[in-house]
Formats: sequence, C-alpha cells, structure tokens
Amino acid sequence: MFKYFPHTNEDIHQMLEKIGVKSLDELFSEIPSEILLNRDYNVPSSHSELEIYSHINSLTAKNTQYTIFRGAGAYDVYVPSIISYLTSRQEFLTSYTPYQPEISQGTLQYIFEFQSMICELTGLDVANASMYDGPTATAESIFMATSVTRRNKVLLSSTLNPRAIEVVKTYAKYKGINIEMINEKNKVLDFEDLQSKLDNDVAAVVVGYPNFYGILEDHDKVRNILTNKELLIMNVEPRAMSVLKTPGEFGADIACGDGQMLGIPLSCGGPYVGFIAAKDSLLRKMPGRICGMTTDVDGKRGFVLTLQAREQHIRREKANSNICSNQSLMALHTVIYMSLMGKKGLQEVSLKSYSNAHYLHDELLKTNLFSKITDEEFFCEFVLRYHGDAKELEQKLLEHNILGGLVLDNNDILFCVTEKRTKEEMDYLVDIIRGDQ
Repeated sequence: MFKYFPHTNEDIHQMLEKIGVKSLDELFSEIPSEILLNRDYNVPSSHSELEIYSHINSLTAKNTQYTIFRGAGAYDVYVPSIISYLTSRQEFLTSYTPYQPEISQGTLQYIFEFQSMICELTGLDVANASMYDGPTATAESIFMATSVTRRNKVLLSSTLNPRAIEVVKTYAKYKGINIEMINEKNKVLDFEDLQSKLDNDVAAVVVGYPNFYGILEDHDKVRNILTNKELLIMNVEPRAMSVLKTPGEFGADIACGDGQMLGIPLSCGGPYVGFIAAKDSLLRKMPGRICGMTTDVDGKRGFVLTLQAREQHIRREKANSNICSNQSLMALHTVIYMSLMGKKGLQEVSLKSYSNAHYLHDELLKTNLFSKITDEEFFCEFVLRYHGDAKELEQKLLEHNILGGLVLDNNDILFCVTEKRTKEEMDYLVDIIRGDQ
C-alpha cells in the first residue's frame, strides 16, 4: 500500500472545478508576484544510491570539527549512542498525542517517568510533559503565575539568558502582561533594585539558577524578600540540580528550564525540550500534558492523561496555554539519558563539569591575560575579562579548530566547560591563548 498517491491532471482538474477556479495560477493569484519563484525548481536529475552516498560524503568532508568551549544555552555534552537507536524506533518516532490510553501505554509510561524524574531533580511536587524549550517554558510559567495571583506584572532578572528574556517579552506582549527587568550588579541580581520594584501588582519574580553567567546566585535572599504572595519562578539547568540545592529547597513555586543537557545533541538550534515543575497547589494551572498512573478493572497498572480540562482543546480561549500537542519525543531522549546515568551518574557528570570549569578558570588567570570581574561561585560557565581584543582571540581560536567562549561587552568572555572536555584540550586552549602554539 502506497502512503502517498500523486495527483493526476484529472484529479487536479476535478478539485479546481469543485472549488470554482479554472487553474492553479488562479488558485494562487492572491500571492504577491514579488515573492513567487519565477523560474524552474532546478531539481537535479535522478542518481543512483552510490552516487548519492558519494555526494553526501563530499559535503560532509567540508565540515570542520571544533572543540567547544561555549555554552550560553546550547551545551556540548556526552550523548550515549543508545539514545538515538531507541528514539528512532517507529513506535516512538511516529506516535501522536496519546489520547487513547488503551493503545498508548508505552508513550504514557515514559511521559509519566519524565514527570517523575523532573520532580525528583527540582524537588517540587508535580511536572508536565513537555514544552518546546526552556524559554517557552519560562513564558508559560509566567502565565501560570498571573493566572493564580490575578496580577499583571512580572519581574525578570537581567541575569537570565537573553534569549529567554526575548521570548518571555514576546509572549507577554500578546497576553497584556507587564514585564519589568531587575537590574544586575556585578553579574548577579541587584537585590536593592528588586526590593524597590516589588508592589501589589507583581505576580512573580523570575531568576536563573545558575544564571546566564554561570553564577550560583543567593536565591534564599530572593525568597526572603518576597513577602506579598509573589511567586518565585526559577529557570534552572536540570542536570546541575543533581548536586546543587534544588528549587524546592529554596522555596520556589515553579521551576522551569531546558532539558538539552539531558541527552539531547547539538543540532543547529534544536529541537530542545522544556519542562515545568511546580507546587501541588498549582497543578490545575499547568500547561501541556500531565500523565497519571492508575489501575484498571483487573488491578493492573496503567497510565492515562489526566486533568485535561486545563487544556486548550477543551477550555479553548480560557485555557492558560495553547500547548496542545505531544512534544514528547525529546522528553523521551531525556528519560533514556537519566535512566542510563542514574542518580550517581548524573552527579558524576555534573561534578566533572564543575571541576573542569574551575580548572580552566584558574589556568586562564595564570596567563595574566585575563582578570576576574566577580568572586561569585559558578557551576560550569564563567566570565573573565580579556586584556586584549576578544574578537581577535575568538578568530585565533577558530583557526585552531576551537570554538571559544561567547564574547560579551567590554571584552568579557563567557566560557563553558562540560564533562566532555579533557585536560589536554583545556591545556591546548590555554597554550594557544598564551601564544605557545
């Protein structure tokens, strides 16, 4: 059986006649001429399998393999090969939203496992599955906060990832939510500025953990400042939560973030996977899928979608979110990764990233070509000020097949070191910067 039947000229004629147009040109006449492709498609002639392989290999050979010391939201982490093997199985790859639990138990089970693992990492009661990415999960979290508090203002820390800030502002604009930024001071949140901007209209305060600069800010202090029923939303890196104080321990109401570091490879900008975890009292305001475990009439364990009245397809415009699809394949990546690594494995890779970052930080300072701009503790990313032209240094490193840190203002450079980087690679980076290579 063919999955696709091409339209014959007779088919096309019948369809056009049915809708009352004479030709395809007439059908598409409303499209402005300046955006039409007024030439042939230039599709190459057919080739054999061997010729195609040869062509693809020639294109692949043009690629350059870089040693990556850059993060800023996209991290070069180890991804066990078994993940792509399992997620490419057709029962996972082609599955749709699991509305029929009797035929979707596998999908529902891994969604349930994803939620359970996110709850354990964040120290919160409930989690959803799943959001598009970390920035959109952050935006959806503020919708939850404004719905619960019935307030219209949200304070965002300037130390959040700038991409997340832009996405939140875009989402908020069309929801009529007022976004105000909390100033930063020496790469951390300015507590005095936060204090001055709190009022009865504030629904939530959003902070990063670690923040965009890799710094572990004092969120106990943030929690203590919030005294007027404002919600605390923490945008977190989930893998780091295996060794750091959790959002739940900080007293956060909502934790959100991106699961890319949990087994999702870098791939030209995505796809990623976002998540939201929250206190139990916020369960009915959560967007996306929520899967529950139950028993059938025979007492056997089963999984179902629950609390669907929250969702757009039932509540329509009254729903908190328009997330109504099953974006769970990437969640499956993270489930397999966390299952393979286990609690101890997650802790080991997190501590390895931490120790690698601190080693490179200290070695760069020894060159006397960098200086510290803060003494704050950091996780696997850090900022140093370069005593030269940071853009020239970036180009120099590229010539040695190294993607260096992200260049910020004032010749500040944001470096990232994951568990993949070896001592030899870090020493080679330092040697090049120092001019020994």
